[in-house]
Amino acid sequence: MPTITGEFTVTMQPEAMSAVAADSGIGRMSLDKHYQGALQAHGKGEMLAYMDRALGSGVYVAVERVTGQVEGRDGSFLFHHTGVMTRGAPGLDVAVVPDSGTGQLAGISGRLNIRIEGGKHYYDFDYTLPAGHE
Repeated sequence: MPTITGEFTVTMQPEAMSAVAADSGIGRMSLDKHYQGALQAHGKGEMLAYMDRALGSGVYVAVERVTGQVEGRDGSFLFHHTGVMTRGAPGLDVAVVPDSGTGQLAGISGRLNIRIEGGKHYYDFDYTLPAGHE
């Protein structure tokens, strides 16, 4: 399974909640990402999140469409994010949505690890493509 790494920037913008969820304490954000490196792509998505700052526990879920190139292969795919913080201890899972790949990225699968170092965001993306997707 190849692993590619690089840097990305992310902009998050608060969005209005539905009338059903407006008083839930849950927040909604739009995501706008720019990936650099072997993943040359633009990600757009939505995130729902809740955080109890006093306890340091919370959760977020997101869906993100990534459009661009993976090591020169054109197409798009979706990531699903699940992040859980338990009393300050983070846990994060970001994976490709099965069968979401298009173009030369059809059939892609994999997982993305996010690192924040020195105030910058980095990714490590372990992925596979079916045979014949050269």
